[in-house]
Amino acid sequence: MQGLSLWFAPRRIREEGETPDYRFSLANERTFLAWIRTALALIGGGFAVDQFLPDLRWAVRVGLALALLAAGVLCALRAVNHWIRCERAMRRGEDLPVSRFPAVLSLTVAVVAIAMVVLVVFGRAG
Repeated sequence: MQGLSLWFAPRRIREEGETPDYRFSLANERTFLAWIRTALALIGGGFAVDQFLPDLRWAVRVGLALALLAAGVLCALRAVNHWIRCERAMRRGEDLPVSRFPAVLSLTVAVVAIAMVVLVVFGRAG
């Protein structure tokens, strides 16, 4: 729960450990922004599937759209969590945290992409 409170009070991180090299903190911030761009792209893709593929059966269209939207939401939440965890680890002189999230996100996007390929190759289900 303490990690979640740091999302809204990042200055409290300064109370821990020592200030890392600014280049590392800025690289951590760039990584955060890359995750946010990915989240925005997934959310945009979810809306695009819903709005621009009206010929798909409703359940297929909504299922694909919701998968992309959910991945975008999770990616955005994970971005801030990962940023905090990395910043804390750098300040404490610890190893950077590892995560399975990139693999899960990649698999989710791959499954949606495969479904889209199948729909394009074999025609849309009307």
